[in-house]
Amino acid sequence: MPTTRRKQVHLAAQLPGIHNVTAWSDPRSESQIAIGSFIRLAQTAERGKFDFFFLAEGLRLREHKGRIYDLDVVGRPENLTVLSALSAVTTHLGLAATVNATFNEPYEVARRLATLDHLSGGRSAWNVVTSYDAFTGENFRRGGFLDEADRYTRAAEFLGLTRELWDSWASGDLPADAERDEFVRPGAGHFAHRGRHFDVSGRFTTPRGPQGHPVIIQSGESDAGREFAASDADVIFSKYNQLDVARAFYRDVKRRLATYGRTPDMLKIMPTASVVVADTDEEAAAYAAEITRALVSPQTAIAHLEAVWGRDLSGYDPDGPLPDVEPAADAHFLKGHSVFRKGRGETARQWRKLAEERNLSMRELVIEVNGGQTFIGSPRTVADAIDHFVQTDGADGFVLVPHLTPGGLDDLVDRVVPLLQEKGVFRKEYTGKLLRDHLGVRAPEYTARPVGDEKETR
Repeated sequence: MPTTRRKQVHLAAQLPGIHNVTAWSDPRSESQIAIGSFIRLAQTAERGKFDFFFLAEGLRLREHKGRIYDLDVVGRPENLTVLSALSAVTTHLGLAATVNATFNEPYEVARRLATLDHLSGGRSAWNVVTSYDAFTGENFRRGGFLDEADRYTRAAEFLGLTRELWDSWASGDLPADAERDEFVRPGAGHFAHRGRHFDVSGRFTTPRGPQGHPVIIQSGESDAGREFAASDADVIFSKYNQLDVARAFYRDVKRRLATYGRTPDMLKIMPTASVVVADTDEEAAAYAAEITRALVSPQTAIAHLEAVWGRDLSGYDPDGPLPDVEPAADAHFLKGHSVFRKGRGETARQWRKLAEERNLSMRELVIEVNGGQTFIGSPRTVADAIDHFVQTDGADGFVLVPHLTPGGLDDLVDRVVPLLQEKGVFRKEYTGKLLRDHLGVRAPEYTARPVGDEKETR
């Protein structure tokens, strides 16, 4: 009887440099900005045959009650600069960066990503994100200039324009033919675009990279974000790492692809996840509890509650019950964080109900709602759980966020990856050079337009 081929697991790694997801106070934790930390994590991911290494982005330091939110790890270098350096010390690992489509310009982003694709031999990826708030915009003198409803229309046009720029060079536009005395063809790099958000024309300076277009990643969870991913992305990040919820998200996003003439394999769904590995399941559970309490300190717990309640709760005991006051409707104590900007009243009601049902303290509640670690157990337990999640269509793989920098991937790569390889669901060697090869997503069709053909997108 023929057997159905099992899905291959896709793995990526993210430097844990924002929010309270890194145990920076652990004595084994090292610098979040030194190049050595980036190199070690990236090379460990490549040793584990991961698809890519990912750097998130924050364009402004978050503030809590008017001060820098120093419970986060801050001071992150610029993503594409770091990845350019990593391209010189890796050979196959994909290099992915968040770059904001609200506070950048298409020409600059297209040029930087095409450059990274050349430097890395075809391993670049762009996580397209938008920003909603005037708070971030103050760093760019654009505070409040773009309505939230326009975020995705600008992002869609931004992405379309970057693709026009990449396609302004054909594969034969740089012949360097000494016999014909022709180094570059006359029409190379010409572009002209007139749209709602951008009206630009000129010559794009950078020939097409090895991938044609860098891999496009999207991380929106709203309906508009899911449509954007279904129409344009190669990978979508997800926060859904609980299997039942993840399956619903998976089905919803995959079903949207047909509308755009795409098949389910053309978009990879990869939730963020964390892993705690020890010799036994019991040891792993104890270690995970230790990690979680390190990540959610008493100060962190109070800050999370203040972000939802909009009140100063510093007089409350973090190991005591939730505050007996209602949230302040108009107060926002935490700026620059999208999680607590909407529906705070409903969030508070849900949290209070959970705390009462489970008899949770403030700190225990924050630990509970943060979700803790995703995969916990012995190497075999973790490998089986990851495989089951993928085979049952909860995801196509995971973006793993270690709690330590730079050694947080070592146990997974050394102890779990070999078991996934043994199962036949994870590569033993890279079979291609391009990031698109690792992901199994084909390059887009070449869509260059004749010189002078302007595209109206109003």
